Amino acid sequence: MRYYRLLLPACLLYLMCMASGAAHGVAVTDASYIQTIQGVAFMPYLYLGAKHMVTGYDHILFLAGVIFFLYRMKDVALYVTLFAIGHSLTLMLGVLVGLHVNAYLVDAVIGLSVVYKAFENMGGFKRLNWQLDTRLMVWGFGLAHGFGLSTKLQDLALSRQGLISNMIGFNLGVELGQLMALTVLLLLFNAWRHSRSFMQRAYQANVLIMTAGFVLFGYQLTGFFTV
Repeated sequence: MRYYRLLLPACLLYLMCMASGAAHGVAVTDASYIQTIQGVAFMPYLYLGAKHMVTGYDHILFLAGVIFFLYRMKDVALYVTLFAIGHSLTLMLGVLVGLHVNAYLVDAVIGLSVVYKAFENMGGFKRLNWQLDTRLMVWGFGLAHGFGLSTKLQDLALSRQGLISNMIGFNLGVELGQLMALTVLLLLFNAWRHSRSFMQRAYQANVLIMTAGFVLFGYQLTGFFTV
């Protein structure tokens, strides 16, 4: 049982360390491959979308914050769906319509989304007497997460041939990757919640999540002002 007590906090600490690196984007090898694709390549884009989400520490940190105190599956489904609708919308529109936003600023907002959810979990907004609609906030930050990926895809020389089909495949892949990441998170949280340490360590765990968000936010602002 001690193993489960340490596993999720260790994972959160790992993600915090990951957030001190560069913004999560498209791997160099994947980017090179995408730029060689001409025409419809639904399955490769599906795979790359799933890979992006599974390895996307910024998305996973936000999801961890969202489900931290959600005990009912219908609540998990509601918030994850709102997040998915948000990032799917801006991912598709950003690439297909060419709606571009500065990548550093978008990733800074993504960092703030992690900070926001951790701060809410810590009861910070209640102490300030701020009444925020969590559903609206999760959906809104979903828009930012989608923009984060679309800006990176727009920096690549993507073929316009079959782009709509490829983006649908990529977006479905992102959703599959989110489902896989969410499944692992739920299993870890469920195991942790059955131990006494959950409520004892919940505050500290959210401090770790919030710290990771601030690190990502600061890193991206530094990039915006210096690059």
